[in-house]
Amino acid sequence: MPNNPPVTKADRIRALGLSTLAFTVCFAVWTLFSIIGVSIKEELGLSDTRFGLLVATPVLTGSVSRLFLGVIVDRYGGRIVFPLQMLLTALAVWAMSWAESFAMFLVAALFLGLAGGSFIIGVAYVSRWFEPRHQGSALGFFGVGNVGAAVTNFGAPFLVVALGWEGTARVYALVLALMAVLFYLLARPDPLQRERRAGARPTPGLAAQLAPLRDPRVWRFSGYYFFSFGAFVALASFLPRYYVGAYGLELTLAGVLAGLYSLPGSVFRALGGWMSDRSGARFVNYLALLCSLPILLVMSFPGSRFTLEGIGGTISFELSVSLPLFVGLSVLLGFLMSLGKAAVFKYIPSYYPEHIGPVGGMVGMIGGLGGFFLPIAFGFLLDVTGIWTAPFMLLFAIVAATALWMHMAVRRIERTAAGPAARRAPEDNGSGVAA
Repeated sequence: MPNNPPVTKADRIRALGLSTLAFTVCFAVWTLFSIIGVSIKEELGLSDTRFGLLVATPVLTGSVSRLFLGVIVDRYGGRIVFPLQMLLTALAVWAMSWAESFAMFLVAALFLGLAGGSFIIGVAYVSRWFEPRHQGSALGFFGVGNVGAAVTNFGAPFLVVALGWEGTARVYALVLALMAVLFYLLARPDPLQRERRAGARPTPGLAAQLAPLRDPRVWRFSGYYFFSFGAFVALASFLPRYYVGAYGLELTLAGVLAGLYSLPGSVFRALGGWMSDRSGARFVNYLALLCSLPILLVMSFPGSRFTLEGIGGTISFELSVSLPLFVGLSVLLGFLMSLGKAAVFKYIPSYYPEHIGPVGGMVGMIGGLGGFFLPIAFGFLLDVTGIWTAPFMLLFAIVAATALWMHMAVRRIERTAAGPAARRAPEDNGSGVAA
């Protein structure tokens, strides 16, 4: 990097630590409706479908904004874009405390969703500081910021009890604004931005930035992320409601149990990144998808009563998934999702090192849309079927289709290999070298 100081280990730690902390705060804000939405639902008397729409609206903005934010951060750098995004979101969260009608809440939720766009800003910023062989681990550690969902599930119910949902929203807004100021003061321009400022590398035009989006692999990676991230966000929002309705728990306990699901879904993303660096993103994706299938099958089983005609007369018994078993399965599912999320974002800097922002933004957008459409689908299924476990039946079908799609793509890659001397793609070996 001409005329620029070398990147030191301290620079990398600073960039990764600040970005992870900022993403944690943003993700906590992004999932805020999973807790305060329950109080708002009771206050406004919303149906499950309308409640699902309210909870999903921030996810819509957070998903769609990722593509645009990815293009912007690729051009201007994370040190500028990240604080601006956080300040705008903080204003929206504070304004939400004044909402009084369902329409006003939807508008507030729409702007609150900008918090979800923080992910692609952090991915583009962090990846510039690390070499390809370490990007999986670095981005996996950054993804631990998903723990913000657990922070909200654990802490927000107690804030609601103490301050009301309005006071809770104001606390979140203040914390987010403070984080924006700290990031701007402490962060530094990434190496790519330094090169561009020094004239060592030109800034690409918009057409060049968006060109890789025509690659079918981008859409396949997006499909993987639809489950590993989209379903994770959807369940983080849905589980408090599920525990309250299906098991009759208090909101505070429901939030804690939902947090137990969100925690491994966040913390072990670093492990998923390390595994992707070592064993390849393909292996980790297979592991996440195939192991999720039996878990979702059990979680889908509705409480049932059976009556059989036995030799000595009628035999009646019940089958259901107990609360401890369900909580344990949800924790394991969250763990597998964390591995899948890390694996998907191992692909992107390996295949598209010069277009991390736009490609990561597209993948993040499609994956995030899962977090928008799935809560609505969950609410619709509850209203139509009246079966609490219907949402998990839907997730089982999605995972089965995704695993089949991936396997078909892998077989196609193997059939079209150029020969024994052909190098495997990074999704095969995790090397970070594209075929």
